[in-house]
Parts: sequence; structure tokens; C-alpha cells
Amino acid sequence: MSPVPGRSTVDAVLDQLQAQVSDGSWAVGERIPAELDLASQLGVSRPAVREAIRALSHVGVLEVRRGDGTYVRSSADPRPLLRRVSRASARDVFEVQLAYDVQAARLAARRRTDADLARLEELLRARDEATGPDAFGAADARFHLGVAEASGNPVLIEAMRYFIDRVHESLRAIRLDREVPEAGPARHRAVLDAIAAGDPEAAAAAAAAVVEPILAVLEGLLGREETR
Repeated sequence: MSPVPGRSTVDAVLDQLQAQVSDGSWAVGERIPAELDLASQLGVSRPAVREAIRALSHVGVLEVRRGDGTYVRSSADPRPLLRRVSRASARDVFEVQLAYDVQAARLAARRRTDADLARLEELLRARDEATGPDAFGAADARFHLGVAEASGNPVLIEAMRYFIDRVHESLRAIRLDREVPEAGPARHRAVLDAIAAGDPEAAAAAAAAVVEPILAVLEGLLGREETR
């Protein structure tokens, strides 16, 4: 590996890590160097390395084992998929988020534990009390991810962990120049109440009610653009 250029750092790091896997320098089942070593070799920050590793772990190329290290799981090249996701429209992103949120809430209502409910209560309280757009966005993401974690489905959890950042990036970009409805505390409380009641269909409907107003705005914007 060689030092990467200053711009597009995470993408450049991802490309170099994937190249190590694709050309067999790192074999399937092998543990890769630690974050600090990779950051030193590539001349980038540890957060840039961590983000690239996270992206590759979400699509199944790498596997992060807590307390042990990161291992190569597959030699497949996910970069075309990652690029398509990064270029997706806001409507595309929220259509997928709707599917994730609805299924996560439905499964959480069936499988949640008392510990899950206690954690979701804390996450919802933190969301309600968050101030400032960045703090609120982070708290909102943690609540939605918490619902997915209560689903008990590891594939859904990992997909949500990868996708949730893309959702909030899209929402932040839209809100720079447009009014977008915010599903307030009552709608998020309805999701948690239905999960606590063990009602999968009510939980799914409540989750849909959080995302659908944003999608309606995006559909309207797209319709106006297509008629120009």
C-alpha cells in the first residue's frame, strides 16, 4: 500500500484495502493490520481507516471481531455497489429506509426484551432532549438503529448501521434549502408503544408514519422537476 491523496480520503483508503483483498495480499480468513498500522502506512487519520473498514464490513468483505481484530471474510469487490449507494437520490434512500424501519419495528414488537425496551426508552428520551441539528440527527439515528437492534436480525442490524448515515446525510442536504416535515416525539413514541405492546402490525404502521411524510415531499419535488 502507498500513501493516499488528501481528497476523498475514505474512498481512497477503501480502494487500497479492497485491492489488498482482491489481489490476494490479504487472504480470506486472514487478520489484517491494526487501524493504527494502516493509518501510518497510508498517511491518513485513524477515523478515515475506521470508516473504510466499517463500509467493507457492512458489505461482507471484512469482519470486525471485538477484542481480536479485523479479518477478511470475502474477496468479492463491493465498490460498484457502494458507489451506487453514494450516488442514490434522496427519494431512493428514503424508500429503502421505509422498508428497513417498517420491518425492524415489526420484528422488534415480536422479539424485544425488557432490556431492549429500557434502552429504547433512553434513546427516545435522548432524541426528545437533543438540541442543535447535529446532536438531534445523531440521537434520531441512534433511536432508529436501536429499533433495528431490538429486531434480533443480524443482517437487518448491519444493513441499518451502514444505511442510517446515508439517510441523515440526505436529510441534511434536503433541509439546506427546503422545508421537510419532521416526525416529532408523538410519532416516535407511537413506534415504541407498539413495540412495547407486542403488536407487530401497529409497530410497522407507526414506523411507516414516521418516514412516509418525508417521502411524500420528495415525490412532490421530483414531480415538479419532471414537469419542467
